[in-house]
Amino acid sequence: MALRACGFVIFRRLVQKPPPDNIEFLLLQTSYGEHHWTPPKGHVDPGEDDFTTASRETQEEAGLGKDHLRMVDGFLQRLHYQVRGKDKEVLYWLAELRDPNTQIVLSDEHQDYRWAKLEEACKLAKYQDLQDTLTAAQRYLETQGKQ
Repeated sequence: MALRACGFVIFRRLVQKPPPDNIEFLLLQTSYGEHHWTPPKGHVDPGEDDFTTASRETQEEAGLGKDHLRMVDGFLQRLHYQVRGKDKEVLYWLAELRDPNTQIVLSDEHQDYRWAKLEEACKLAKYQDLQDTLTAAQRYLETQGKQ
């Protein structure tokens, strides 16, 4: 059975900058392993649905609850890769931080966080599938505003 994790690609819009330069993504740096950077995500608990997992993990890892976020309809990315020889699937929804000044509260699983524009976020993310996810989120937000 494949491992399954779910999370949110969280972004904020800076009011002092014009689109698309006003979009920043939240990345968390793990306090274990290679100290990689990812959006908040985590494994699905038994009996839990995917979206509930994404919400719970975001609350636990970044201190952001449902009241802090606005879900963006129509965006869902599925990543597939191997971790220690096992297949893993990660689902990411897209969510906007309602108040761009909201404080991030990290759990023990993470040692740092950063708000980053797409180019910097992709450099931090390292993995191609996560870079593709961030790029897809940016494009989705840019085209959504023009509809």
